Amino acid sequence: MRIYTRQGDKGMTRLADATRIAKNHQRVASYGDIDELNSHIGLLAAKIADSHPELLADLTLIQQELFDLGGELAFSSEAQSSAIWQVNEGWTARLESQIDHYSAQLPPLRQFILPGGSEAAAQAHVVRTLTRRCERQLLTLSEQEQINPAVIPYVNRLSDWFFTLARFVLRQEGRAEVCWVKAADR
Repeated sequence: MRIYTRQGDKGMTRLADATRIAKNHQRVASYGDIDELNSHIGLLAAKIADSHPELLADLTLIQQELFDLGGELAFSSEAQSSAIWQVNEGWTARLESQIDHYSAQLPPLRQFILPGGSEAAAQAHVVRTLTRRCERQLLTLSEQEQINPAVIPYVNRLSDWFFTLARFVLRQEGRAEVCWVKAADR
């Protein structure tokens, strides 16, 4: 089987339900951003690797879920229905539970923190910001077309999860958070 089909050479693609659509359509941009996010999560997982097997398992599950989400988005607005939707409130509830679990092991957040502190924590912040971009893209899509109503809350919580993960990784590494300092105090 060849990897190339040449069908997209004129800027068009086919969705999962065979609908032809421009490659720059909001729906294609949305699942493209999810794919980019998933790739950066893979990089984060490689940086965490074997030092935190429980985090690695969490990241792998999130990657699987994002692939499912991309699959949902690959169907046209007309084909969107609960029959194809996999993202659900349970996924969001699980993220909230994990955020609470990791947060319980962290000092209270009393000031803004900057991305950094370690390579893994910085990558977690990159993933967090990409998640926010996905959320914005999905919100725009939802204003134009039908999508699963459970998607935006899930992606919103996912960005909180990665923020918490960045803090947790630093704590596990014994490194300090990089705090923002007001301009007058720098």
